[in-house]
Amino acid sequence: MSDKNTRAMAAPGIRKSKAEAVNAADTRELYKKREPIYPKLAHGKFRTVKWVVMAVTLGIYYLVPFLRWDRGPDAPDQAVLVDFAGRRFYFFFIEIWPQEVYYITGLLILAALALFLATALFGRVWCGYACPQTVWTDLFIWVERAFEGDRNARIKLDRSPWSFDKAWRKIGKHAVWLVIALATGGAWILYFHDAYDVIGNFFTGQAEPSSYLFAGILTFTTYTLAGTMREQVCTYMCPWPRIQAAMTDRDALNVTYRVDRGEPRGPHKKNESWDGRGDCIDCKQCVAVCPMGIDIRDGAQLECIQCALCIDACDDIMRKVDRPTGLITYETDDNVDRFQRGEKAVYKFIRPRTVVYGVAFAIVAAIMLAALLNRSELELNSQRDRNPNFVILSDGSVRNGYNLKVVNKANEPRILTLSIEGDPQIETRLLGAADDAPMQLTVDADRTQDFVIYLTLPASAIDGARETFNFRVTDTRTGETATTPSMIVTGAE
Repeated sequence: MSDKNTRAMAAPGIRKSKAEAVNAADTRELYKKREPIYPKLAHGKFRTVKWVVMAVTLGIYYLVPFLRWDRGPDAPDQAVLVDFAGRRFYFFFIEIWPQEVYYITGLLILAALALFLATALFGRVWCGYACPQTVWTDLFIWVERAFEGDRNARIKLDRSPWSFDKAWRKIGKHAVWLVIALATGGAWILYFHDAYDVIGNFFTGQAEPSSYLFAGILTFTTYTLAGTMREQVCTYMCPWPRIQAAMTDRDALNVTYRVDRGEPRGPHKKNESWDGRGDCIDCKQCVAVCPMGIDIRDGAQLECIQCALCIDACDDIMRKVDRPTGLITYETDDNVDRFQRGEKAVYKFIRPRTVVYGVAFAIVAAIMLAALLNRSELELNSQRDRNPNFVILSDGSVRNGYNLKVVNKANEPRILTLSIEGDPQIETRLLGAADDAPMQLTVDADRTQDFVIYLTLPASAIDGARETFNFRVTDTRTGETATTPSMIVTGAE
């Protein structure tokens, strides 16, 4: 700002706006610099559950592409495969075609409803145990702890000057992080191409360019989000902490500090009386183990991912000071109020929002299951030619052209008989077939094939501007049929 403008702002009679005053008082930053958090290793049942969930989810992610499933000759045998080239999605015995994308939509709806229901019952249990960000962050912290030690050792190492010992620990940690990140990106592309072929070609430079692109993207995001931005992702980038307020209520189980038991808090010496004080000895172990660095005793917070490690840490301390465990526990807000009034806990798992989520989940699941059980392996679609709309032949009859699309989802070829359901006077001709040849369509296994059909309506049979009918194909071997409606346009007034 120029001196002239500065003097003008300071001149008598000229007021600063509120926004100018605020901006002049402090400097605004568009990016919140990361403040490193050094979570201590917790021991207990919830930490064990997190280890198990991490092992299972990572095992599924890394190993599933290598599972095989026999689908017959000329079909991919990878159990789970998104085959863009073949326009298929394979999931063990289920094969989803492009026109069946509604199955994917149904799965996404089911996943959303399951997340809503779990949140209404148990708070952010997804965030604490199964969210990919949580799982990979847990893995990265485990690697960090292996190279640099537990909480106090890591703090001391970061504050110490650079040395050979510090350098090799830091370099080793980041090198392993990069390997894990590369494995994560590499595993992702295995779901879109045959896993064994990709591995054989990836490191020799013969894989598809898209494989290297997406492997690089996943490597970068995994390394960055789980390694160097782990707390900022959950606090600033993820929308779910803000959405969860609409999914939960005072009857949902959340990681909660029992203020009725813990207060007033303070240090406690051995053999000292517990009269007139709470069970919390203010050891701050709940803060030390928290991967987000918060104090659960301050109540519900946006940063809390409900991982329950603070419960393990607090229970361990309570056992050491010979007090009941559960000072920090999964509890509802209403029950905490009841405890303060001296009442017993009441748990309401069945309430309007959980019933709505549960019923909606059951309905969508039932619809998808019914659709899957009644799924046909033979489909028929038709498209009438629009240019020309119709052709009037020399004898006055009218001809329409059609593109007939036959979808054969079976793993073997089909011979289909084509028939017309409608005016018996409609004459049918298959392009490329002899006039006296039977109306038979041969469709290869697991293929979509197009056929050009011409229908002719004699002049004597024309009694309107258009007539409706159905195309029908019948498998000569199994008797399975498929139909599609259409019309023949005559142009008659």
